[in-house]
Amino acid sequence: MSTKTANLHHVPRFEAGKFIGKHIMPIVALVLAAFTCIFVPFDEQYLGYFDLSTLATLFCTLAVVAAFKNIRFFTWLAKKIVLKFGNLRNTVFALVFITYFGSMVMANDMALITFLPLGYIVLESCQRRDKMPIVFVMQNIAANLGGMLTPFGNPQNIYLHSYFNIGTAEFLKIMSVPCVVALLLIVGVCLFVAKDPIQLYAEPEKTPSVWRSVVYALLFVLSLLIVFDVLPWYIVFAVVFAMMILLDGKAMANVDYGLLLTFAAFFVFSGNLARIDAVSKLLSQLVASSPLLIGVASCQVISNVPTAVLLSKFTADYANLLVAVNIGGLGTPIASLASLITLNEFRKHNPAALKRYIATFLILNFSFLAVLVGTQLLWSMAL
Repeated sequence: MSTKTANLHHVPRFEAGKFIGKHIMPIVALVLAAFTCIFVPFDEQYLGYFDLSTLATLFCTLAVVAAFKNIRFFTWLAKKIVLKFGNLRNTVFALVFITYFGSMVMANDMALITFLPLGYIVLESCQRRDKMPIVFVMQNIAANLGGMLTPFGNPQNIYLHSYFNIGTAEFLKIMSVPCVVALLLIVGVCLFVAKDPIQLYAEPEKTPSVWRSVVYALLFVLSLLIVFDVLPWYIVFAVVFAMMILLDGKAMANVDYGLLLTFAAFFVFSGNLARIDAVSKLLSQLVASSPLLIGVASCQVISNVPTAVLLSKFTADYANLLVAVNIGGLGTPIASLASLITLNEFRKHNPAALKRYIATFLILNFSFLAVLVGTQLLWSMAL
């Protein structure tokens, strides 16, 4: 075999199926946006579709989180916490709540990308792979529900907070009840894990750079000032962009541009639908019947972030829509991009238990969803 022929075997082949599976959400968003462009020709109104404040906030927070990950700050902190627990139940609590609180800062998909491998390492090191389905499912639920209390906790929250100009105090008031109920449910499920003694070992993490950690923390706080309308988005964007180029150019490559592209495409999709009279009238009537139920149902089909962008154009009831797109991330595996990330991660580490994982996922997700929807309906009736 010639050298030239042999080298051909080392050229990585483009696998369409794997590429589409990895980028399914932005691809679907682009296809839908392109389809609506057939009915609404390009004009100057397209420029008004984009919420630049939301896109800038997402970019800045994603870039800073990527920089934190590059110095392994989150993994170092998580291992410090997990290694302090001496039985299985406490370890599961630690893994689930690291993900829960991590999603408030990192957004749910980034939290899972960071902490699911930690869950695998911990369970593997103490020889409790049998608990992987429940731990991965609970980490997924914790990631989807952890960030719903704050305007910056989930991408859909950043968008709706900006689009409807919701005050921070009002935002917290709207989300307080579902957040408390979700927290109680998560604790309740974790309490069912036995207190089996375990011997936990994980390779120690090198302490991350202190000065970089401080600088990145300051940049993250600066990014949040866009959300609270303290500084204009373009000033914060310019500062964060320049600092990331200066301190960690690799972080720029690790930003979730697929999420940004998804938002941009759905801005076009929803903006065009709002200009098609028949579609606009139909969607307005549907959402008016129950923003909560229609929002949750929509999440099961097109995911929670696209639902937030789409339905925001057809209702003024932002309170119920806000709750819907947060709790609506539960349910089917496509209700949230985070759920697809968890499924792929579990399949990579423990394919033999995939059926048990899916069964556990569906039972717990729909149980949580039913309780949260029911609670919100009762709370709305009591007000």
